[in-house]
Amino acid sequence: MNLEVNIASLRMKNPFTVASGTFAPGKGYAAVWKRELISNADSYPASFDPSAPLAVLGALTTKGVSSEPWEGNKGIRITETSSGILNSIGLQNPGVEDFCVNELVWLASQSVPIIVNVCGHTVADYAAVVERLEQEKAVDAYELNVSCPNVDCGGMSFGTSSAAVFDLVTACRVQTKRPIIVKLTPNVTDITEIARACESSGADALSLINTVAGMAIDVRKRAAVFDRKVAGLSGPAIKPVALYAVYRVHKAVAIPIIGMGGISSAEDVVEFLLAGATAIAIGTYNFTNPLAILHLLPALTHWCEKEGVTHLSDLTGALK
Repeated sequence: MNLEVNIASLRMKNPFTVASGTFAPGKGYAAVWKRELISNADSYPASFDPSAPLAVLGALTTKGVSSEPWEGNKGIRITETSSGILNSIGLQNPGVEDFCVNELVWLASQSVPIIVNVCGHTVADYAAVVERLEQEKAVDAYELNVSCPNVDCGGMSFGTSSAAVFDLVTACRVQTKRPIIVKLTPNVTDITEIARACESSGADALSLINTVAGMAIDVRKRAAVFDRKVAGLSGPAIKPVALYAVYRVHKAVAIPIIGMGGISSAEDVVEFLLAGATAIAIGTYNFTNPLAILHLLPALTHWCEKEGVTHLSDLTGALK
């Protein structure tokens, strides 16, 4: 059974990564996974090594990294919804220098390809992060979070304007030969227009979708739950939206897609592959089940063996 997939020059031994912001620096999950692999060794393939638990992943995607520290949003940050969660974290992070010193060094020891999610408020912010990370051998690829507010364009997110995302990718492309992945927002009229702009400006791959805009209201207080009113919806509730986005974008561009949005079973993974995804990111499911990927990888292998699939890549875009 060959589970290997390629995202441009990034080779992944299986299609699984994690959605940015759902895995923290990875240390907590590594500890939980290690205990699980030691306690229930008979339940997992011999290739699952407790001494390097994150090596189970095809790649690890970090939380957002900005040029300077970001405090994140005040007030309530997460609330549950029907079949999902709303979050308003605000991309809190200590900045790229702290990331390199205190997180990247540890991640580099985990025998897993590292995709760094990059965020910023201006094109220069993103380019500065990429330029700094080019000094680090441990970084394998970049994922540009284009859902950030573009302060040069009145606060509109980069990902809602094909011109803005074109300029952003172009500026980052100048800084690196490593793969550039752009994480698309679904909160647009035509996601394929944005996808084409990414491809034409030099992006090597796309990841989609980011969270869907939503809100929650406290009826007793007659006030919004979140200080910023709007928040990002994730989890099983957005899976149909994400699948349709992957399907449309796959038909619009030739570059690979990392699909995400409500995945919680091997069958969900296969749906995204058939719709056009090459790789898969697990997000909210990591919260409800910290062992999610340890369970999904054997389950996907079993599904493929049962269905006679010998190369996982054969499923990409194979929807009839």
